[in-house]
Amino acid sequence: MSQLLEVSGVSVSFDGFKAINNLSFSIGPAEMRAIIGPNGAGKTTFMDIVTGKTKPDEGSVLWGDMSKNLIGMNEAKIARIGIGRKFQRPTVFEDQSVFENLLMAVKNDRSPWSVLFFKPKFKDLAKVEALASEIGLSDQLERKSGELSHGQKQWLEIGMLLAQDPQLLLVDEPAAGMTLGEREHTTDILKEAAKTRAVVVVEHDMDFVRRLECKVTVLHEGSVLAEGSLDHVTQNKDVIDVYLGR
Repeated sequence: MSQLLEVSGVSVSFDGFKAINNLSFSIGPAEMRAIIGPNGAGKTTFMDIVTGKTKPDEGSVLWGDMSKNLIGMNEAKIARIGIGRKFQRPTVFEDQSVFENLLMAVKNDRSPWSVLFFKPKFKDLAKVEALASEIGLSDQLERKSGELSHGQKQWLEIGMLLAQDPQLLLVDEPAAGMTLGEREHTTDILKEAAKTRAVVVVEHDMDFVRRLECKVTVLHEGSVLAEGSLDHVTQNKDVIDVYLGR
């Protein structure tokens, strides 16, 4: 099976510190993957490289059937070809309703001028309804986004990213600050999304990772230390040493 994203031999240094060190990573077109690792392992830098925020010193980041190299492409262009990123803190338009936030995301590909005179078409409204259902906010569409709970804001933001139909969704610590019920619902949303696209979740919370039931990549000092099921990697002696600080 061809890979959707293939990162090969990527390294990047900041002030002489190797944040990413000869990292290789690949993911298929409809796959869920969790990335774990201690603080400073390079998890955020890895996402920065894939999304074009950081340019590596060496290596390649190949995308899609045509194996297009993403290195040197700007963030906006990378977003347009189908890579969506969700940061830890949700960024929703608090004064706008859930419906308006989703509708803005659906029409995001239009020019600013046309958005000004935008009249939602039936298919746009249908898409908003479908997204709201997928993220579990169908009964909250009229509410101002600022009134939502922390978990609901996170779901709304995932919905806003899904509105743009990314082929790869990068999600940073979605479980942080959520109640148990919210975390379970977040797992369901991400698993559903991973049926039709690649989803990479960077997470500290091992219970949350276990619920995702997916392959896990362990980063340490900017490289892949181990890869496999959660049980497989947590029994790996190197991983135990890194996590227990031996």
